[in-house]
Amino acid sequence: IIAAPNLGSIASGLVPTLPPGGVLYTLALAGGVGGTITLAAYGYWLREKGWYTPKWMRVMRIDNTMAYVVTGTFVISMLIVGAEVVRAAGVTLSAGDRGLLELTDVLDERYGPVIGKGFLVGFWAASFSSVIGVWNGVSLMFADFWGNMRGLDSDHPDSRLGGKYFRFYLVWLTFPPMILFLLERPIALILAYGVLGSLFMPFLALTLLGLLNGKRIPREWANRPHTNVMLGITALLFVVLGIQQLVKALTPILGG
Repeated sequence: IIAAPNLGSIASGLVPTLPPGGVLYTLALAGGVGGTITLAAYGYWLREKGWYTPKWMRVMRIDNTMAYVVTGTFVISMLIVGAEVVRAAGVTLSAGDRGLLELTDVLDERYGPVIGKGFLVGFWAASFSSVIGVWNGVSLMFADFWGNMRGLDSDHPDSRLGGKYFRFYLVWLTFPPMILFLLERPIALILAYGVLGSLFMPFLALTLLGLLNGKRIPREWANRPHTNVMLGITALLFVVLGIQQLVKALTPILGG
């Protein structure tokens, strides 16, 4: 452990508050941590791996739990780095990709080159795995969607991994978005992706509340009470946040 958080500040952070102008970053953080679009793609990965019978439920739960534990650990660690290391060093990081190198310089100076270079390797690994997951998962979703639009069964080779629809969208997802880098605002693109992804969360929560509490779901696979509570809180938070932003946007127009 090279840096520890301020436990008092963490405790005060348990009270839900949003700093001025912090809505965008809050949504981006929720979109990045929550899994968002990859949760929708998870069903396709299960299909490709053959994990679609009840005997795989335990494996799926372990798989999801470990994914969120690792993701949560990474995010909390990055928050600690930002709050305790960068702030303590009294530096302001650039908004572009140069900021990563500047943070590495801070880590090199305070903890040595091993920690600094290790941070870069770890950050690259986390980013690369996220890119691979989106490439694969979203391409599978598109392949299934387009196959169904053309009247093909979901098990048709063209709609599966490696099929022509999958390969087409893989190319589309790879090269056209590179044009956006001409804007020279990579952080803004990441925030935009996170915000758009976070909009998926309330729809997912409401869908799971209805789907996994239905009469057709076996009791052993249905939602537990605590799961329903958490899904309800998730949906409610986004609804409240949306109403607040709507009121804020309409107030100047209505002369409030």
